[in-house]
Amino acid sequence: MININPNDKKKPDKRMTLTDAIKTYVPDGSMISFSGMGGAQCVAPTYEIIRQGIKNLTFVGDSPCESGDMLIGAGAIKKAEIAWCSYAVAGLGYNYRRAIEQKIPHEIELVEYSNYTIGLRFLAGAINVPYIPTKSLLGSDLLKYNDKIKVEEDPYNGEKVALIPAVNPDIAIVHVSRADKRGNAQMFGFSSNAENLARAAKHTIVTCEEIVSTEEIQRHPNLTIIPEYAVDAVVEVPFASHPWNFPYAYAYDMPFHTEQLSAFKTREGFEKWLEDYCFAPGSWEGYLEKVGFGRLEKLRQLERRFTKAKY
Repeated sequence: MININPNDKKKPDKRMTLTDAIKTYVPDGSMISFSGMGGAQCVAPTYEIIRQGIKNLTFVGDSPCESGDMLIGAGAIKKAEIAWCSYAVAGLGYNYRRAIEQKIPHEIELVEYSNYTIGLRFLAGAINVPYIPTKSLLGSDLLKYNDKIKVEEDPYNGEKVALIPAVNPDIAIVHVSRADKRGNAQMFGFSSNAENLARAAKHTIVTCEEIVSTEEIQRHPNLTIIPEYAVDAVVEVPFASHPWNFPYAYAYDMPFHTEQLSAFKTREGFEKWLEDYCFAPGSWEGYLEKVGFGRLEKLRQLERRFTKAKY
């Protein structure tokens, strides 16, 4: 249970360090969700949660990569309500698979949804309704294995619909292109469920590639996907999605990710990776230094060569 000042969302300056934000808003036993789909993953906060040794989390997400697989491997998650957990073209979610098949490092409870219906859960939570109906799961085996999904008759035409329950996580962590100190957050490119996730959660940490002035945010108000009243903390975390790409900021570091997933194939390899890239560096800044600022700058140049933001 999170015991936080309810006036945090009203603060005119919500800037915090990543360490302090995680320590304040992510206690043991909380329900947590992360933004990101394809790219734009919340990798930096994942490493920080592991460093702080936070445990017994309930994790809700559509297609979590580092945030799901690494937290499961680190023993931080007791229950996962997800659709899919892997690294796309880089490789499988080996920690997730070991937990389900071998109970390593321990058994987790798994509740499965589809990508679409996880999105509906966040939408329902964001607009404060108890569920959203859909036909997408009718005929699916998910109805056999997930007793939270109810099939009822549409009161208007009598047809069957599946009812997808809302979710209101204790804490959402959302990574965006930029934000001001008040928490007004803007995203260049695909946002996935970020805006609904931030509104559905009881508390929201916004991490961003850069903090800019409120005046700069107001120059392009249509890009503000998350307003300040939905945000508790703002953290500037450059390259927070590495090795994933972040739209208009840096390209995907596929060679690095391939090396990472090769290590994750074994439990010993994963534990060594955590020591080398999480614990020994001591912070996200230490991680970036280990990766190499020259390498990161090349990723930035590559992305901006082909996808130039007009903002």
